[in-house]
Amino acid sequence: MKLMKTIETEILIESGPEQVWARLIDFERYSEWNPFIRHIVGEPEPGSRLTIRIHPPEGKVMTFQPRVRVVHPGKELRWLGHFGIRGLFDGEHIFRIETNGDAHVRFLHSEHFRGVLVSLIPNSLFEKTRRGFEQMNQALKREVEIASLARRT
Repeated sequence: MKLMKTIETEILIESGPEQVWARLIDFERYSEWNPFIRHIVGEPEPGSRLTIRIHPPEGKVMTFQPRVRVVHPGKELRWLGHFGIRGLFDGEHIFRIETNGDAHVRFLHSEHFRGVLVSLIPNSLFEKTRRGFEQMNQALKREVEIASLARRT
């Protein structure tokens, strides 16, 4: 029985890490640009509880209340949520921003699912979630690059 599943996506964004980070932690504006995570209430601070509503492509809207685990400004934001009792179906959501010395950053967007129910979840749900991550990544890239272009002109 498989007790773990990981979804990993990434995208290059023509911007500095500060601009990407600013967009990621501006939870109030997610509904304006983010097709996957449309709603977050809470503070990006370790230990705080968030209320998150996601809209997976071709899937049902889901609401979670994870707890923020890691906040490294300009670099990483992580939260951990549980379905029911801890250990049944847990998801650690991770946003990472990596600089590579030029005018781009690499945005890594992943989730590690663990628990006894992981093997019972249909692969189609994980696939819809991966597509949602990719849609969000593309939207984040557009938002940040358009804002960067506007600042330069």
